[in-house]
Amino acid sequence: MRRFLPSLSALQAFESAARHLSFTRAAEDLMLTQSAVSRQIGNLETTLGVRLFERTGSRLVLTDTGRSLSDDVRQMLDRLEEVSIDAVRGRKANAAVILGGSSTFVLRWLLPRLPGFSRAHPGIPLEIAELPPRAEPGATEADITILRGLGSWPGMRVRKLFSERLAVVAAPALRGQIGPPDARLDFRRLPALQNSSRPALWLAWLRASGRDHDGAIQGTRLPRSEMLIRAALDGQGLAVVPLHHVEEELRDGRLYLPFGAAVPSGEAYWIAVPEARAHRPELMLMRDWLLREARGADAD
Repeated sequence: MRRFLPSLSALQAFESAARHLSFTRAAEDLMLTQSAVSRQIGNLETTLGVRLFERTGSRLVLTDTGRSLSDDVRQMLDRLEEVSIDAVRGRKANAAVILGGSSTFVLRWLLPRLPGFSRAHPGIPLEIAELPPRAEPGATEADITILRGLGSWPGMRVRKLFSERLAVVAAPALRGQIGPPDARLDFRRLPALQNSSRPALWLAWLRASGRDHDGAIQGTRLPRSEMLIRAALDGQGLAVVPLHHVEEELRDGRLYLPFGAAVPSGEAYWIAVPEARAHRPELMLMRDWLLREARGADAD
């Protein structure tokens, strides 16, 4: 028997109009004319034999039937989109390992190493998810999350990846202005860059390194470590950054350590897996690979 199915175009028009409570905004959303949206919804109401919208003055409101139908249609369209994308990429979305981390960590530590995982485990698809600042790990879609902290998150199974070490870095062009490694830090004359997302980094480095200083720490404030590193590369000033973020720049001489070796920050990076997913073997393979990469980086 032929299925009793309304037009997909009519359902899309209805879902958008129900979401915006406006035929005009639905038309903009779908790149149609307002009359086309109105016609599609009229056809849907005729097919179903019910009213889906009512006018209250200038306001468009859903009927009780329309409100109930809109939730179901939205879920149906979301599911249809999901299976369509699965068909395009040749696998289901939940077949991939979703690995989450901060944008700077992903760009500077993880991405250069990922080809090694793909070569070792070609049958495990990967997706990378950017972790918003201060996000709770259990509230993200990630199967594995790389987190910085003290290692305690409810509902998560954690393994230490590596301890964080902080270093002051600068462009070689600033050598003459900075002086020798044992020079007293005078922030009244030294150009200091600051990380507004981690405002205590300079104080953490001063405390851990045992260095004395003069003057208030001032200078341009930047919201992310990536921006801080770019500014340091341009010779705009000194920056305190996690050492693992600047491995390449230190190796090729674009940055140097004007005040000597990095010092521990007291925090670490951790591999966190939700307890409910810890049984998945592909997640354990990813965890073990990350641990081996961290051991290799320490050896280097």
